[in-house]
Amino acid sequence: MGDAEARYCLVEGLDALDQRSGSLLPAWAPGQREELAEVERATGDEIWCMAEVDIFADLSASEMEAIAAAAPMKTYSAGDLLYSPHQPVETLFILKKGRVRIFRVSPDGRALTTALVTPGTIFGDMLLLGQQMHDNFAEALDEVVVCLMARADVHRFLLSDPRIASRISEILGRRVAELERRLSDTVFKNVPQRIAATLCLLAGEQQKRSLGRGVQLALTHEQIAALTGTSRETATKVLGEYADRGLLRLGRGKVTILDPDTITAEAGD
Repeated sequence: MGDAEARYCLVEGLDALDQRSGSLLPAWAPGQREELAEVERATGDEIWCMAEVDIFADLSASEMEAIAAAAPMKTYSAGDLLYSPHQPVETLFILKKGRVRIFRVSPDGRALTTALVTPGTIFGDMLLLGQQMHDNFAEALDEVVVCLMARADVHRFLLSDPRIASRISEILGRRVAELERRLSDTVFKNVPQRIAATLCLLAGEQQKRSLGRGVQLALTHEQIAALTGTSRETATKVLGEYADRGLLRLGRGKVTILDPDTITAEAGD
């Protein structure tokens, strides 16, 4: 690939991560973070966390209220870990707000992003769902709000409902396909192609802003490097080259795609 030596590496070992009380502080985390917010129950609108979540699309208000009562909300700051190999939790996470990066770390410190979770979907460790997270880290890319559901409630409310169970199967299938794509990109694509492919993926999930031109992504160079398996310096160089060609515009903590067609072509898909 020509960039294996420059892959994004964690600067601390797993033991150090374990001592962080569930919080990872990579190079691009936004300084000193606050402690994790306490879990809180939904108030006022009791189905706030359930609304607009794909797997609950055609449930009645009473059905969503019952699920919401069993799924308290929790907020994480950017850079916080939702779980790690040394702090596993058998919980289903329903993502309401923000983005979560799922990644693994090799013994020599290399990190591989296996999934990027966006609002309206689920993730976590559930043997009932045929997926595990004991080898994974889940990190908040920005402020994240999730609803938490215990194993017993997953079986009671989700898997017992054929409508929801079918959608969960579809989500897991898409996640496997995404993992295969990321592994393929890591092996067969160079760094500029991986960065372009990641920008395309994120742009497809980001609505165009009403003002200005292009699709704006709230990501730092460090975050893009982590998502694409390279170093910050290399990511900055590639992004700068794309900006010089007029394909995107760089700002503090954001990237605006100006020419999505050319960026798609650069991805090499």
